[in-house]
Amino acid sequence: MEKIKTAFKENSQYKIFLYSILAMGLSYGIYKGIIDNYLAEVASMNEFDKGLSEFFREMPGLFLVFILAAFYTFSAEKLYKIGSIIMLAGMGLHSIVPPTRIMLIFAIFIFSLGDHIQLGMKSTLTLQYSKPGNGGTALGYMNSVNQVGHLIGYLVVGAAFLIITRNQPFKLFFWISTALCGIGAVLSLKITGDTETDKSRSRFYFRKKYTKYYMLEVFYGARKQVFFTFGPYVLILFYKANTAVISLLYAISAIACFFMAPIVGRIIDKFGYKIVMIMDTVILVGVCFFYGFAHRIFPQNVAFIVCCANYVLDSVISLASMASSVYVQDISESDDETRATLSTGISVNHMITILIALFGGWIWQTLGMETLFIISAILGLCNSAYAATIKTTEKA
Repeated sequence: MEKIKTAFKENSQYKIFLYSILAMGLSYGIYKGIIDNYLAEVASMNEFDKGLSEFFREMPGLFLVFILAAFYTFSAEKLYKIGSIIMLAGMGLHSIVPPTRIMLIFAIFIFSLGDHIQLGMKSTLTLQYSKPGNGGTALGYMNSVNQVGHLIGYLVVGAAFLIITRNQPFKLFFWISTALCGIGAVLSLKITGDTETDKSRSRFYFRKKYTKYYMLEVFYGARKQVFFTFGPYVLILFYKANTAVISLLYAISAIACFFMAPIVGRIIDKFGYKIVMIMDTVILVGVCFFYGFAHRIFPQNVAFIVCCANYVLDSVISLASMASSVYVQDISESDDETRATLSTGISVNHMITILIALFGGWIWQTLGMETLFIISAILGLCNSAYAATIKTTEKA
């Protein structure tokens, strides 16, 4: 905590904020550890069904800017609290609805609505609580706290499902996740302070100077959606990975991200966001190639290990997305403008992610998963090429 202290303003609400992030992270870690296998094994959802569920999961992100505009008089703190309560409702639904496609997709949608409302507020509050010149470092620490929560959740699920091989307790763990989400919601309600509001947020906030940021969000959203939606499903449907294996893989990813998030944050502060935006895509091309073609190069068991390693690597390089938040902060004229722009960026990001989610399953079914990951690599290269056009200030 001593190191974390150096990145945040002493008189800010960063401590209770980070505790709420930790509780929500625990809840999500358990949820994420079981949801993909639950959809595949209990609800019998195939790759196309998974894409359809992701389409509805990402829908709140597309409309986020309009949702936030409707509540433009609310501060970042209030919106963060609202998001946590909606997340709690969505998680509770997972615990009680029957395992049918329609009901599960509805529960996923509600949970995602709260999650997306919180999403922009996490970065906004972190940057607001950070000391000048420590935005990237503060975001790195916030991500690390989140990853600790995820890690503990994954390990709990992995251990439990490794021991319990019959009648696996999916519903019980949904209830545990709901309880932890409730703790996170209570903690979020304890956050005090109200950031100043801006009436300009009552309409779609778009400024020409952020055009490059919006385009970067389109490319990043498309490429990350492939891995987020179909990465685990490749392991589950193609390589037959069970819940324990998937949870342990997520745990390894969380450990890697926990250690790497502050390092990536410091790299952003030291070398600038532009170089980070460009370099992460160079690694991504290799990741996509091996994820899509490992089974054609190696024996099945070796290919599975290669894909798991590449999944972890993709999780780490995804941390580079923090660079775009620092980029926005760098060219913004105020904290309020930063918040409005990040929120708009999330909606712009989701304009493409919902299409990838909807058509990704179809591409996999008809053209093969190789094509799906080739598309991801191409989108990543577009992201890198566009990032190279950014004109930066002194250090960035």
